[in-house]
Amino acid sequence: MVNKSLLKTLLTVFTAIGLIWVDPVVAALPPGNAIKDPYEILRNALPIKQKELREIQHKLEDTSDLVRSSRWSNVSKAVSSDQFRVSNRKNEILNAIPSSRQNEAENILSKLKISLSKLGELANNKDKSAFIKERESSLKQIGDLEALVLDDAFPHKIPEEFNNLPRLLGRANVSIKTSKGNMQAIIDGYNAPLTAGAFVDLALKGFYDGLPINRAEEFFVLQTGDPKGPNTGFINPDTNEERHVPLEIRVPDKTETIYNHTFEELGLYTETPVLPFATPGALGWSHSGSAVDDGSSQFFFFLYDAELNPAGRNLIDGNNAAFGYVIEGTEILNELDVNDQIISITINNGADLLQSHA
Repeated sequence: MVNKSLLKTLLTVFTAIGLIWVDPVVAALPPGNAIKDPYEILRNALPIKQKELREIQHKLEDTSDLVRSSRWSNVSKAVSSDQFRVSNRKNEILNAIPSSRQNEAENILSKLKISLSKLGELANNKDKSAFIKERESSLKQIGDLEALVLDDAFPHKIPEEFNNLPRLLGRANVSIKTSKGNMQAIIDGYNAPLTAGAFVDLALKGFYDGLPINRAEEFFVLQTGDPKGPNTGFINPDTNEERHVPLEIRVPDKTETIYNHTFEELGLYTETPVLPFATPGALGWSHSGSAVDDGSSQFFFFLYDAELNPAGRNLIDGNNAAFGYVIEGTEILNELDVNDQIISITINNGADLLQSHA
């Protein structure tokens, strides 16, 4: 095992001189309780502004600290508040959802009311483990409702200069089979359409099948996607040139996506991306140490460590693009090293949202 103090020193030195393919830079982010749950990150990353649903979501998410500290009266108040909103703001919620999806929304709202009622009972009984399990179910239902708010129009503009690149216009669920076990991940094309599009396109081509883990740094990253042979990325068979994907990062409340500029270059030292590297299994796109627009096929799993990556601060946000999160099987990440390989990556759903251009 690597000594953590030594590793922390080495990471700082490596950051200063620049790393090959993963070229992190320290973003001086404000202290605070960083969100580490991939499901919560993905819910917050949905490009919607439905006030009632967001209030219900955040009120329920905020019970995490209350449950940990056994403040059950406050937990009960939070659940009651959500029950009130679901019952009395139903019309506002449904009006924000396209008419073709409102029957589905009503069914989910009915299930959510039942789930919230159970949560109220569990809070009264101070049943911590059962409450946490039922809350996960409620939050999934809220996330499903929020996803219904989105219409078929893609919410962000992609610059025309990237018209030759594939893009994922939504989200995809993928299975990642490795020599140490299997993982499930959600790929977010809403906030990283070109990066997610390149990944899904290559997965559908079978590009990653059989490729080794070519970089494994404890407490930091696991990297793969380096093709066999002299090339470092995907070669487009039509042009015989390497496909390059730009650095692509969204910032909350900003209209335009940032392309080919790091946070450091733009002076955004206090920003946190919409898709942060804040949880084990965050998926990031690799680029060289000399440019940010030459990422092609290599990607990495971020190995979050609370001691080396304190809340609100890490070495990669604003310098590499996150494009998804492992949601099941994150324990596999601790078993993988350079002696292992990606056996296959399968797109379970969302492949129809890929628009291939090259």
